[in-house]
Amino acid sequence: MDEEKRPKKTLLTFYIIALIVLLLINLALTPAIERQRVQEVGYNEFMQYTEEGKISQVQIESNKIVFQLEGDDTTIYETGLMDNDYGLVDRLYNSGAEFSSEIVEQTSPFVSFLVSWVLPLLVIWLLAYLLQKRMMKAMNGADAMSFGTGGFGRSNARVYVKSSDGIKFSDVAGEEEAKENLQEIVEYLHDPSKYKEIGAQMPKGVLLVGPPGTGKTMLAKAVAGEANVPFFSMSGSEFVEMFVGMGASKVRDLFKQAKEKAPCIVFIDEIDAIGQKRTAGSSYGGNDEREQTLNQLLTEMDGFEGNTGVIILAATNRPESLDPALTRPGRFDRRVPVELPDLKGREDILKVHAKKIRITDNVDFNKIARMAAGASGAELANIVNEAALRAVRNHRKAANESDFEESIEVVIAGYQKKNKILTDKEKMIVSYHEVGHALVAAMQTGTAPVQKITIIPRTSGALGYTMQVEQDNHYLVSKEELLAEIATLTGGRAAEEVEFNSISTGASNDIEKATRLARQMITQYGMDDSFGMVALENVTNQYLGGDATLACSPETQTKIDRQVVALVEKQHQKALQILKDNKRKLDEIAQYLYQKETITGEEFMTILIRKDALPGKTESGVVE
Repeated sequence: MDEEKRPKKTLLTFYIIALIVLLLINLALTPAIERQRVQEVGYNEFMQYTEEGKISQVQIESNKIVFQLEGDDTTIYETGLMDNDYGLVDRLYNSGAEFSSEIVEQTSPFVSFLVSWVLPLLVIWLLAYLLQKRMMKAMNGADAMSFGTGGFGRSNARVYVKSSDGIKFSDVAGEEEAKENLQEIVEYLHDPSKYKEIGAQMPKGVLLVGPPGTGKTMLAKAVAGEANVPFFSMSGSEFVEMFVGMGASKVRDLFKQAKEKAPCIVFIDEIDAIGQKRTAGSSYGGNDEREQTLNQLLTEMDGFEGNTGVIILAATNRPESLDPALTRPGRFDRRVPVELPDLKGREDILKVHAKKIRITDNVDFNKIARMAAGASGAELANIVNEAALRAVRNHRKAANESDFEESIEVVIAGYQKKNKILTDKEKMIVSYHEVGHALVAAMQTGTAPVQKITIIPRTSGALGYTMQVEQDNHYLVSKEELLAEIATLTGGRAAEEVEFNSISTGASNDIEKATRLARQMITQYGMDDSFGMVALENVTNQYLGGDATLACSPETQTKIDRQVVALVEKQHQKALQILKDNKRKLDEIAQYLYQKETITGEEFMTILIRKDALPGKTESGVVE
């Protein structure tokens, strides 16, 4: 949709006009003010002017003489009056001076200040007021308090007007359930009469929740695009101002504009910035401002009926942190989860983004989607873009399947680190380490097939990695599958022990993952016989990594630690036994990987199942 351009406050133009007006006022008033200039002279000098006949006009007052000279109408001269000068009048008359009572006297300093400063400032203020009033009328009467960009109290909402080429539901792939939930809102905006006939009311607010990058903002724009109505977009953080009360004013302005443009959609992104739960007692500073903004939002959502044609959409990654008053029925009536896409969803998203680039005909998007398990819509869009960039770097006109596969590896592990050269010994250790993962995985049931093994260092810090790819969607994981995964994670360290009778630092990331998985089995999944079905951890921020805090006594925590250590060690011993039993295949595949640096899952399985003799080795362990 096209963004509606608000009238810009041309402050520079305004100041230039004000300066010109001020100059014109001064040019008009300066001559009059200059005429009020008075210069005192001595009586002797006055008598000399009289004798020379230079005085043009003279005014004799009770205590002074005011006069002007011939050819000088801008300066007024004055001198004191001498009491014993009886021939003064005759001398002035004989000199040709004209007696007058209309010589303008000096204006008072107060009047001069009013004319020089107050009057120009009043004129400028009047012009500013008229300009501001005109701007406010053009922008639907926003109650701004300043001339700055946006102004205090103005919502700054980006307005997208009706557009034939706006985002539609067809542009949003992989979120079929979310689109189905939102389709009802589109139908209401198209034809509200059938809902009013039966007495049904549309939800005042719809809350989109889900991990980052899943397309919440795009879904909101798609609703507006499908309904072909104006779309107001604003981030929650934009409501928070330095001055208390300004956020509430922005909320009022936003809803005022929305009501004037109804039917329309108001979208507040990251609403948790202003919608967090209120705490007991008063607070200071930013919290007061945030709570006032929240209170105003609650009031505004109560201030219009459900059938006014204004639909409020909001998005957040932290729904558990929102205030209950905001999420109760009557405000945000409906919660629409926007989860990570499944296999079909990932495939559809890849196809949508692939339409924007040139690709070859043999790209298997199902395979790419399986390799990108757990990726969000934003990450999938990045994968497609990385594939196009790689094709350009390799001087090709279209991206092929290898470009997509490499782009997934870039997203997962980073770019290949070509300047990081391993020694022969390090290269061999990494080869055994990665093959250890793959071999332990292949020898167990319930593990994902190996897709690729590589020992090329990556910018993420990995010296190599083993990629496993599920064949289908996997929503439930059994205890046996989790144990097999822990054993696979320990397979790299186990392979180093079996072959070199030594260990290296290369298993640090494996240890971290195995430990975390073992702890989750005990504290969250109830898969330990010692504790049973008891929740020993509380998980928060499920869409932002799932922070977990222990909810048990220190003694129980000690027992949990012992159980975690025992569980990981048991699977480590299992991996050691698998590798010892298949030592011949471990050597064969590791040496092949050492030579090739990267092998596919098909090559790995071919070597694993064949029964030919193992090639000979040199003393250094390298294949001849």
